[in-house]
Amino acid sequence: MEQAQHHIRPLLEGCLRQDRACQRSLYLEFYSYSMSICLRYSDNRDDAAEILNDAFMKIFSNLKTFDFGKPFKPWLRKILVNTAINRYHQKQRQIQTEEIESLYNKSDTEKTLSGISYQEVVGLLQNLSPAYRTVFNLHVIEGYSHEEIGRILHISTGTSKSNLFKAKEQLKKMLNDFFEADYVRTR
Repeated sequence: MEQAQHHIRPLLEGCLRQDRACQRSLYLEFYSYSMSICLRYSDNRDDAAEILNDAFMKIFSNLKTFDFGKPFKPWLRKILVNTAINRYHQKQRQIQTEEIESLYNKSDTEKTLSGISYQEVVGLLQNLSPAYRTVFNLHVIEGYSHEEIGRILHISTGTSKSNLFKAKEQLKKMLNDFFEADYVRTR
């Protein structure tokens, strides 16, 4: 067992006993890692926090199914991604149509000519429609094939490919706008 796994095993065992202190410690131990995943799938930080909290409720409820012979982090990641996908499905049932024009309603944040921060990249991803953002994350970040994405999201392979293409095009435009605005400000 790897050192990191050895470190969290007592926390996991405490969580199995429903020890609140162990649950809190496990949550805090993986908060940053988990939030970074949830932010990529959400519209904003509040939505990401809801996904994260829902995922941890599932983790605490289903920890008895975790194989202690395997690393915890990939199991956690899978639950986080699946919870985000479930949230996506819930939103799709609530929202019939999405207006892409609302992409540019967010105010400008501090930008530098030398690069773009992780938070700024996440902010750009959050400007994508939920359908585009979810396909982009599943394909580019998580490594799912279009066929797998189609099965997960209940869409066709062609729709997955199209959503990825459109997500990339919108991200290119947003990045161009980002750096053009930065260039104008620094002149």
